Amino acid sequence: MNDLTSKNVQNIEISGIRKFYNKVQKYPDAISLTLGQPDFNVPDGIKNAMIEAIEQNKTSYTSNAGIVELRNEISNYLKSLDIEYDSKEICLTIGGSEGLMDVFTALINKNDKVLIPTPAYPAYESCVKILGGQIINYSLKEDFSVDFDHLERIIKEEHPKIMVISYPCNPTGAILSREDSIKLYKIILDNDIIAVSDEMYAALCFDDKYYSIAQFGDLKSKVIIVGGFSKMFSMTGLRIGYVCAENRFMNEIMKVHQYNVSCAPSIVQWGAFYGLKNCMKDVEYMRNEFVKRRDYLYSRLKKMNFDVNLPMGAFYMFPSIKKFNIKSDKFCEVLLKEAKVAIVPGSAFGKGGEGYIRISYASNIDKLKSAADRIEKWICSVYN
Repeated sequence: MNDLTSKNVQNIEISGIRKFYNKVQKYPDAISLTLGQPDFNVPDGIKNAMIEAIEQNKTSYTSNAGIVELRNEISNYLKSLDIEYDSKEICLTIGGSEGLMDVFTALINKNDKVLIPTPAYPAYESCVKILGGQIINYSLKEDFSVDFDHLERIIKEEHPKIMVISYPCNPTGAILSREDSIKLYKIILDNDIIAVSDEMYAALCFDDKYYSIAQFGDLKSKVIIVGGFSKMFSMTGLRIGYVCAENRFMNEIMKVHQYNVSCAPSIVQWGAFYGLKNCMKDVEYMRNEFVKRRDYLYSRLKKMNFDVNLPMGAFYMFPSIKKFNIKSDKFCEVLLKEAKVAIVPGSAFGKGGEGYIRISYASNIDKLKSAADRIEKWICSVYN
């Protein structure tokens, strides 16, 4: 081991998502369904708002928390989801990724126990490892809802400090039901635990009603939200997110944010502000298109006899490959080489992801059709 660099950093790996994305570059004729990046353009109004911000020389530092105009609009948007935070309880970050790291840094002491679902977005575990925290996984059921028997037993045995909740979920596409939100509410209320709720895909919930533990007002002292606009407005490369927390948390989160980045990019803040005020129809259009794509891909996979749940949020499908009796890494490697289709092995999302594959349907129907045709032909040739 290299003593010149952090052992905590040495003990993490590059994201399995990016690892596989990088492999695709060797196959120029491959169809890639790897990254969680919408293929829609940023709405024109947001583009124009950022151009206008440049022309008006709004390119200097903002306050560490970000422009109050955007924080007020985030507050209004959250109220439409029955979540109450005022502008002083909101900090704008460089994407949700910085938001997560700021929150974990502000909370975690060495060996603090952090509950993380499995499968889950790999950054949760990596951030905790970098900070010297101890990861404890809690299981999900076959429909990717929380296994509450397992969760309650772990909390009783391990007494974790933090619990990560991730709905709508990357990689599974699952959302939080009303029944499960009430169960989580009772668990958080009755235990000395802080809930970090990653709600990056909140705007891409396909159900009529959105549920979040942040909707319970009496949990506010125990809940922190991380959200953003990368998926909502297809602004992935523009890097704008936010954290919501009451002051006892926010005061510490702000220190990390301030010394890390000072503030989120000024012109992007003005773009997101315009988006929240004027571009929600664009979001609705994008959401409806994702539903069409989801339905198409789900139908094709079912016809291929995959065991797969119908996702109700985000833009990912997480089929089981257990019947094929092959590791997810190997399945995806061979699929890429022989069928020229790139997807992400479930193992990239933790031990609970083994036996699954993640397919991003953030691509147009024609691309999904071509990919499904190739997968079907390959499955028939290899397993029939």
